Amino acid sequence: MEERQHSVAVVGLGFIGLPLALSYALEGVDVTGIDVNEGLVHRINSGETDLQESHRGSSIREILAAQLEAGRFRATTDYARGAASTDTYLVTVGIPVDGGEVDFAPLDGCIASLGAVLKPGDLVILRSTLVPGTTTGRVLPALERASGLQAGRDFSLAYSSERIAEGRAFQEFRDMPLALGGIDSPSAERARRVLGIVTTAEIVTSDIATIETSKILENLQRDINIAISQEFARLAEGLGIDTYEMIRVANTHRRVNLLTPGPGVGGYCLPYALHYLTPRTRELALDLPLANMARSINEETPVRVVDRLEALLARTDRTIAGARVALLGLAMKDYSGDDRESPALVMAGELVRRGADLRAHDPVVPDGRAYTYASPGEALRGADALIIAARQERFHEMNWPELLDLMAPHPVIMDTRHLLGDGDLREDALIWRI
Repeated sequence: MEERQHSVAVVGLGFIGLPLALSYALEGVDVTGIDVNEGLVHRINSGETDLQESHRGSSIREILAAQLEAGRFRATTDYARGAASTDTYLVTVGIPVDGGEVDFAPLDGCIASLGAVLKPGDLVILRSTLVPGTTTGRVLPALERASGLQAGRDFSLAYSSERIAEGRAFQEFRDMPLALGGIDSPSAERARRVLGIVTTAEIVTSDIATIETSKILENLQRDINIAISQEFARLAEGLGIDTYEMIRVANTHRRVNLLTPGPGVGGYCLPYALHYLTPRTRELALDLPLANMARSINEETPVRVVDRLEALLARTDRTIAGARVALLGLAMKDYSGDDRESPALVMAGELVRRGADLRAHDPVVPDGRAYTYASPGEALRGADALIIAARQERFHEMNWPELLDLMAPHPVIMDTRHLLGDGDLREDALIWRI
C-alpha cells in the first residue's frame, strides 16, 4: 500500500491555485496555501473569494469556509511556514505577457523564495503553462542556487501542465487526463502519487520539454480554431445566414468540430500561447504564420465589434461619440469572474477612446472602474446601444423586456453571446448577432 500524503503546500492562490488547494483539502490532506498578495491571503483566510467555482452543489466560498473551519487549509505569505509543514509543493504561479513579451519576474520571485526554504527530500511540482525549457533551464538551476541543494539527489522536481477550464476547476482537477514529466524517474513517480490523490483520470508521462510544448500547442490549436470560426461568422453575416445555425449544421459532420465565435478571446491561456512559444521560435529562427494570423484575427475582433456598432449607429443617424452605450458582461468568457485579457475590456477602452458615454455592468467581476455601474438598470437607462459581451448566470434571471424598455428609442442591440431570445427584444430595436 502506498504511503498516504498528509500535507502539501500550494504556491499561488489565484484562479488555479485556490481550487487546487481546496481539492486536496477535500481529500483530507492538510494544505498550506502560499501567496505574496497580503490582501488576497487575508480575504481567503476570512472565507472570501470572487472565484466562480462549485463542486457537488457547494460553491467555492462554502467549500473554503468548511475547510478553514476544519483546519485542513490555511493561507499565508510565509514560505517558511509552508516548509515547516510539508515536503511537497505544487507551484501554480504563471508567466504573464506584457506587450507580447513574457515576464518571468513573478515565477522567478516565487522560485527564489521557495528555494530559500527548500529542504533535502522535498518535491516541487510545477503546475502552470510555461515557456518550453523553463522547468529544467530556469527553475531547476534557480532552486539549486537558492537552496544549495542538488536536483535529483537532494530534492525532486516535476512538471504537469495545467489544463482546467475556469468554472469547472474542481471537476476537471479530477477527471481531466494529466501529462507529467520529472527530471528523473523517482521525481516523476513521487509526483504521480501526489497528483493521483485528486486526479482519477489517466496520468500520461513523457519528458518535460515535450509536455511543456504540448501544453502550449493545446491552447494554440484552440486559438487557431476560434479564429477560423470568427472568419466564418463574418462570411455568414455577409450572406445573411445565422452564424450559430450554420455552425450547428456543419458540426453534424462527424469529422467537423467548429468552435463558437464571439467578441474575442480572453484569459491567460489562449491569448498567451503564441507568446510563450516566441522566445524559442526566435532562437530557432522559425516562423509560425498560421498561428500569428490567428492571433491577429482574435486580437482584432473586439475592435471589429465596436466598428460594427459605429456603423449600426450611423444607420439610425447617431454617432458613437456622445452615444450612451451599455456594456453587459466584463468577464473574459461566459460565467466567469475573471477579467484578465477580457475582450469586453478592449471594447470598453475603444468605446471610451471614441467618445462614447460608457456604462458597464457585470454582477460577478469585481467593480472599481469609472464606467461600471452596480445594476443592469443603471447601465441600460437611456442607452442608445447595448453590447452583451459575456453571459452570467444572473443575466438569465433578468426581465429583459422590462430592462430594454429603459433604453432610448430605436436602440442598437448587439448580442455577441446569443443570450436574448426573439421574445425579449423591442420591436423598434436594430438587432445584431455575431
